[in-house]
Amino acid sequence: MSSGSGPGPRPQRGSLVMPLLLALLALLDLRVELQLLLEHFTWTSLIQIPLQHPLATAVLLFTPAMLRRP
Repeated sequence: MSSGSGPGPRPQRGSLVMPLLLALLALLDLRVELQLLLEHFTWTSLIQIPLQHPLATAVLLFTPAMLRRP
């Protein structure tokens, strides 16, 4: 039996800074491509984003998992 009041340990504030910083930098890297998509959406341009920016795409995909990690 657990004596804690919550469902699990909360992540410390310092452990949230790095994933959020990485996500912000990834969005800044993808800024131009996202602006182009908003102005003129094509499936080809959407497919090209992960091919041209694999690290930024991976960071954005894994940010929720990094935030959940204790």
